[in-house]
Amino acid sequence: MNKQKRQAIFERLQAANPNPTTELNYQTPFELLVAVILSAQATDKGVNKATDKLFPVANTPQKIHDLGLEGLKRYIKTIGLFNNKAKNIIETCRILMETHGGEVPQQRKALEALPGVGRKTANVVLNTAFGHATMAVDTHIFRVSNRTRIAPGKTPLEVEKKLLRSTPEVFLQDAHHWLILHGRYTCVARKPRCGSCVIEDLCEYKEKTE
Repeated sequence: MNKQKRQAIFERLQAANPNPTTELNYQTPFELLVAVILSAQATDKGVNKATDKLFPVANTPQKIHDLGLEGLKRYIKTIGLFNNKAKNIIETCRILMETHGGEVPQQRKALEALPGVGRKTANVVLNTAFGHATMAVDTHIFRVSNRTRIAPGKTPLEVEKKLLRSTPEVFLQDAHHWLILHGRYTCVARKPRCGSCVIEDLCEYKEKTE
C-alpha cells in the first residue's frame, strides 16, 4: 500500500470520527490502567459494568488494595479470568504505592513491570492517559492492518512497528482508536461490512462483501 492511500484512509477515518477515544469508562490514569487489565479477553461493556460499581467505592491504589483480594473479586466476578486479574491488580496497587508514590508511571518499562500489564496494555495507557503516540495492537487492529494491507505483519509487534513507521505523524495520536473501532464495528472478524465501509475503495482486501 502506498503513502497516498494510507493518508487518504486516515483522513476518512478522522472525518467520520474526529475525536476517537476508548470505550472503557475511566476518569484517571489509574482507573484506565485497572480497566485495561480487566479488559483482557473481555468486552469493554462487561468491564464498564464492573468498574461502574467498583470505582465509586475504590478508585486509587490504596483503596483497591484495602479491599483485599476477596473484596475486589466481588466487584469483578462477572469478568472472565477474574481470579487471576484480581491477584494482578492487588499486586499492581502494592507496587504503585511502594515504588511510584501511588501514581501510574509514564515509562513503558515501568508499566510492563506491573503484574497483568503487557506491551498492549502499556501502549493503551501511554496513548490514552498520557497522550503518547503509541499503537496498541489488539486482535481488531491486527485484523484490520492485515486485511486492508495498511500494515501487514505476522505478529502484533511486527504490525505495531509497521504502523508506527508508516502512519502519517499527524494521525499517530488517534490512529489506534480509529483502527480498533473500525475492526470492532465495520471490519468485523467473520464477515466484514464492506458495503458500509468509508474506506472500501482504498482497502486492498480481495474478498470484499456486499
